[in-house]
Amino acid sequence: MENFVLLTDLLKNVDVTEISGDVSRSVSGVFIDSRKVTPGSVFVAVRGTQTDGHNYLTQAIEAGATVVVVENIPADPTPGVVYVAVPDSARALGYISSAYYGHPSGKLKLVGVTGTNGKTSVATFLFQLFRNLGYRCGLISTVQNQIEDEIIPATHTTPEAPALQALLKVMVDAGCQYAFMEVSSHSVVQQRIAGLQFQGAIFTNITHDHLDFHGTFDNYIRAKKGFFDGLSKEAFALVNADDRRGAVMVQNTRAKIHTFSTQLMADFRAKLLTSTLQGMQLLINDREVWVRLIGMFNVSNLLAVYGTAVLLGEEEESVLTELSRLTPPPGRFEVVHDPVSDITAIVDYAHTPDALENVLSTINQLRTHNERVYTIVGCGGNRDRTKRPKMAAIACKYSNVAVFTSDNSRNEDPEEIISEMRAGVPPADYRKTRSIVDRREAIRWAVSQAEKGDIILIAGKGHETYQEVMGVRTHFDDREEVRNAFAERK
Repeated sequence: MENFVLLTDLLKNVDVTEISGDVSRSVSGVFIDSRKVTPGSVFVAVRGTQTDGHNYLTQAIEAGATVVVVENIPADPTPGVVYVAVPDSARALGYISSAYYGHPSGKLKLVGVTGTNGKTSVATFLFQLFRNLGYRCGLISTVQNQIEDEIIPATHTTPEAPALQALLKVMVDAGCQYAFMEVSSHSVVQQRIAGLQFQGAIFTNITHDHLDFHGTFDNYIRAKKGFFDGLSKEAFALVNADDRRGAVMVQNTRAKIHTFSTQLMADFRAKLLTSTLQGMQLLINDREVWVRLIGMFNVSNLLAVYGTAVLLGEEEESVLTELSRLTPPPGRFEVVHDPVSDITAIVDYAHTPDALENVLSTINQLRTHNERVYTIVGCGGNRDRTKRPKMAAIACKYSNVAVFTSDNSRNEDPEEIISEMRAGVPPADYRKTRSIVDRREAIRWAVSQAEKGDIILIAGKGHETYQEVMGVRTHFDDREEVRNAFAERK
């Protein structure tokens, strides 16, 4: 069923520089892809990294767009079409989309999570916890979008503005009281979150990633900071004090600032008391709690979740009780144990140097050192190349055997990617490395070589169920592959 909205209502919060045409009309949709335009809709011409929507005005109008939002009105406007000029069409798109779908983010409590590592875990844990507390909730994450029990596949960490606002409206219509979402650095720069009303924002940490998009680390930091710059004074900002850039994130925010830390004085503090492969005993703000998660990175993640829940008004004891029930998101330190061989595989999404070091450090803290650690790792194609040698060096530092293999090579030659990784291997570690381009074969080889008690880390893809090579996606799941390898070993 089409939704008709007055154009004047759509433009109320938009910075408009010029209008050509009669604005007293209703519109029936908002689009940024000229191929999807429907009659009577608005087409917003956004300048993207690959294409510029301004080059597709004719196609959009021929498809039935009666309103086009541009940064410059063309010299020969089409009669009967309203042209709206704005300084930044990507930003305007966010506000127009919000208005078209009835400003859904203002009708529930929306919390955003940003940072290099931990976004998915924190957002998913919050979704689990608040559902367990009895609230109806929505989740927008890298792994999946979810409305209560309904799972909606995710195509972007943060969807494009029209899709994002439409998803939030569905959540509101489903009676959701809370929504927890990952906020990627790309989405901040590309203004996908413009027009959203956040109740709270969380900063986990920042390390080198996405330099293929941002160009420099400083640009990447500024992108993350832009999320906090846009918060209202009614919102809260919860930042990781253990990351020295946590203070930078909130330098110009209007939100109420709170901190969490595993090392320093902060509003929310945690200490690891004991740790096993089954879980951890923690001290959170002087209260003990047992959790079914592993690793110092998860201590920090859980602390962010605890702090957020308390800032949203939940009782501390209730929150601690629910923390003990949380389970990790798919592909985040997911343990696959083979009881026959007594070999343990750990599948983890770690695809940055910092994340890989966190996971391997955790494994080394838990091991007895009588067993061997095999690390299977690759690096994605058409992405930040500077991290490739770093990933290889970390794999060698913390493992007995490092196996370099394909990740999603996309449009690059996987052998070239592995060659760039090997450049980071110290000469003394050459003997402990092996290159196996085929990821399935790399997993099989490690399982065939491992012995009783050994640990195999399969890093980089985590929850993903595909392998992308030369632009073609085929089914591939690290968890399935290692289970098959265990079965073949028997």
